[in-house]
Amino acid sequence: MEPMNQGEGDTSYARNSGIQNAEQNRMKPMIEAAIIDLCTSTSTLFPTNMVIADLGCSSGPNALVLVSAAIEAIRSYCVQFQRQPPEVCIFLNDLPNNDFNMVVKSLSMLRKSNEPIVVASVTPGSFYERLFPTGSLHLVCSSSSLHWLSKAPEVLTRNHIPAYNIDEHARREMLPMIHDAYAQQFKNDFTHFLKLRAKEFLPGGRMVISITGRHSNGIDSKLFHIWEPIGHILSVMALEGVINKAKYDSFYIPMYGPSNEELRGIIQEEGSFSIKEMVVRGLTSDADSALFTPDRYMSQMRAVFEPVILKHFGEVMEEFMRTAERRWSLDGILRDQLDRLVWLSVSLTKASSSN
Repeated sequence: MEPMNQGEGDTSYARNSGIQNAEQNRMKPMIEAAIIDLCTSTSTLFPTNMVIADLGCSSGPNALVLVSAAIEAIRSYCVQFQRQPPEVCIFLNDLPNNDFNMVVKSLSMLRKSNEPIVVASVTPGSFYERLFPTGSLHLVCSSSSLHWLSKAPEVLTRNHIPAYNIDEHARREMLPMIHDAYAQQFKNDFTHFLKLRAKEFLPGGRMVISITGRHSNGIDSKLFHIWEPIGHILSVMALEGVINKAKYDSFYIPMYGPSNEELRGIIQEEGSFSIKEMVVRGLTSDADSALFTPDRYMSQMRAVFEPVILKHFGEVMEEFMRTAERRWSLDGILRDQLDRLVWLSVSLTKASSSN
């Protein structure tokens, strides 16, 4: 697992995360509704403190969007109903090699107002491990993160089965098995994630998440991997001899986009949380079309995938960008791939019977 491109340069995630930011802004009504529920719960007194965590915060301006929405919702509720604001504790989480220097610098923004009092900190670590004390969390937010798996499916890596075969006929033949391997890895990981968070929540705690997914449960040979656009460009580079084919065949991105039916089924089967609301939106729906021009999209994908590509293939990023520009400039290719992706936004409540 590698972090996004660090710093504030032209290729950084901080400057190239407009798609993720647009989805964070669409999550705000769910976060506001969750805060109102927490503040008006009949099972508990009005909280004197509230603990909020963002899992997979990354760095740059997006790191504070979700927790800032929660703080503003608390402030608005308390003004409207003349309540004393609770003290708010904020945890911003990501992998240990995330650019936390930028995150720490931006945290001062949360402490400008005295109401509510905000105490903030960073929590390095994988969200596939325990991160917080038992029974401590009121609200967890996560955007554009939970489609990252804990690892690539071992059945593929152990048996040297390519996740994305250059040969189209071979790719179609192997697709059902590869789909099952990725789907099972996601199910295992997301079930584990839910169990961990259930231990960390207070009764009635809320979770609002948004991940990239697919329109349907079926296997679409034109788009199975949500990283299909990246895999396609790398396959062209392998065919043209720019990257080694053996290297390409051993390249696995640990990322899976479920359908809404898959996600709902996993949540219900695990049982620790009940679904309050689930919304499915096209990746490009209600978003600035400028975010999805080939040039802009290339820059955003580079910010996310450059570290993992460099680690596996070496210094090939400039050729990757040239190949992407050549392929995605063809009418309809990029748009057709993007139209098959969706955002899955879900608001969850910790079930009263869960441990």
